Amino acid sequence: MSAVRKDASGGQEALVRVAARALARANLVHAYGHCSSRLDAGHFLVCAARPMGLITPGEAGTVVPVHGELPDGVLGEVRIHQHIYRLRPDVGGVVRSMPPTVMTLSSARVTPAPRHGMGAYFSPAVPLWDDPQLVRTDAQARGVAQTLGAASAIAMRGNGAVVAAESLMHATVLTWYLEDAARIEWQLRAAGLADGAPVLSPEEAAVRAVGTGRIYERMWEFLTAGDPEGALADLSQPRAQ
Repeated sequence: MSAVRKDASGGQEALVRVAARALARANLVHAYGHCSSRLDAGHFLVCAARPMGLITPGEAGTVVPVHGELPDGVLGEVRIHQHIYRLRPDVGGVVRSMPPTVMTLSSARVTPAPRHGMGAYFSPAVPLWDDPQLVRTDAQARGVAQTLGAASAIAMRGNGAVVAAESLMHATVLTWYLEDAARIEWQLRAAGLADGAPVLSPEEAAVRAVGTGRIYERMWEFLTAGDPEGALADLSQPRAQ
């Protein structure tokens, strides 16, 4: 394992820790959840297997092979990350989270529609993994990854969500966007307004779901403000090839 650990630089390790703590501060994870960043085509770095908000500066994550057995001490649901990285060479970061409003809606087999700007990033729809069980087998993890398909996020019935993006920074920001889209969906339904509320067309969503104007970077700065390792995080794009 010591030879494999050399694949993760200090900046990559810091990125995973900063993202983990940011997700916890934003109430998107609690005792459960994990995040990872791709290192190369065959490896990714996952955060320490404990509550993400309690991960301390300098605490090591674990390098995990994209193909192969999980290393000792790595959580079973990290198989989800493996299968997403296998199927999606465009993905550089994965977040497994427990956003409270996403959790509520998914318990009723509802996922947020793209109704506002932040929801546009999930057009045309957020797929649902219609199984409330923990994902502890390769068959389950493969099913989650296949159901995710080319989407940015998948809701898991009564069991949180998974977001996959070009980098861990992007995946962290999109996890916040996903919960905000769920908040809009929840409030419209609670007010009895959902049936008449417009949904962004794929064309409208494509125009809105941009990265210009430091869209992702500004939300990342908001989510990570004050983190003791924020300046150390390596935000360069991971390479799948």
